[in-house]
Amino acid sequence: QQIRQLDGHSETVRSVCVTTDGKHIVSSSWDKTVRVWSLDSGQQIRQLDGHSTSGHSEAVMSVFVTTDGKQIVSGCSDQTVLVWSLDSG
Repeated sequence: QQIRQLDGHSETVRSVCVTTDGKHIVSSSWDKTVRVWSLDSGQQIRQLDGHSTSGHSEAVMSVFVTTDGKQIVSGCSDQTVLVWSLDSG
């Protein structure tokens, strides 16, 4: 049974992961963004646009949250990797 649907990406969602504390979902998309969501409410907390504004120009293919839950690592089809703070983007 579906619990909720998270809407916000404007193109295909490529990768999704859940933080180890179970509080957040992180998603990446062909729309060149990474998004952080509340798992409980389904609300978007922040949108990370670095893949479209500071070097990345293509789809964000993968996303991973470090085991300490402090950083997001995203990989883009333009052969770049960015590291983000989960709390501040």
